Amino acid sequence: MSFFRDDISGNNSIRPFFSSLVALQGAEKNLNKDCLNSTLDPYLCFFPQYALQNIKTPYFILNSAYDVYQFHHIFVPPSSDPRGHWSRCKADPSACSTLQIATLQGLRSAMLTALKLFEGEPEVGMFINSCFAHCQSELQDTWFAPNSPTLDNETIAELVGDWYFERGAAQEIDCAYPCDSTCHNIIPSNQVSYWEMQMHMQGWVFEFGVYLCRVYLFIFSHDILQVGN
Repeated sequence: MSFFRDDISGNNSIRPFFSSLVALQGAEKNLNKDCLNSTLDPYLCFFPQYALQNIKTPYFILNSAYDVYQFHHIFVPPSSDPRGHWSRCKADPSACSTLQIATLQGLRSAMLTALKLFEGEPEVGMFINSCFAHCQSELQDTWFAPNSPTLDNETIAELVGDWYFERGAAQEIDCAYPCDSTCHNIIPSNQVSYWEMQMHMQGWVFEFGVYLCRVYLFIFSHDILQVGN
């Protein structure tokens, strides 16, 4: 879920950016009609906290209360911190000052306020942890591994399973940072961004996939030659 809060300098550069993005793509005609009728700014319906209220089918909300991408690029972009007062905090949350932590808790509060609309809804699943992360479903390490992040002793995959198979309530919201010791915090270090890390990982997976395809092709070709002989 995305929130268009002003950055720490009082500017809001991301709101006009996404407004222009929706206009450029001509996406408005594909957005939820009920949402469009209830908002003054159509591009807001590009985001779940506005669109979900008008969706009738079951859905699962998976998000971190401290989205690391929004933290680094929307809430504290380099342009809003020219003297680098937030550099240590962005590199390591445990190095944040008391005031910086209080500021970050404001981001969490904004998310929890939006989520109250969906709490208790039987068809809405929810896994909201307090990790500094962005996506948490594309890698096994955060989805369903022995040391994956958990809430109430359940991994993301287990809670999604409870929701999908209707095994009772499937909504978990974490306590505030730094209470969760199961987190896999993804903090860019040595100027390597989260996206660069993901591209590196995906590149490795791609190369491994190509290797497996070659192995299978060799075995398949070998079997065909044997049959031909």
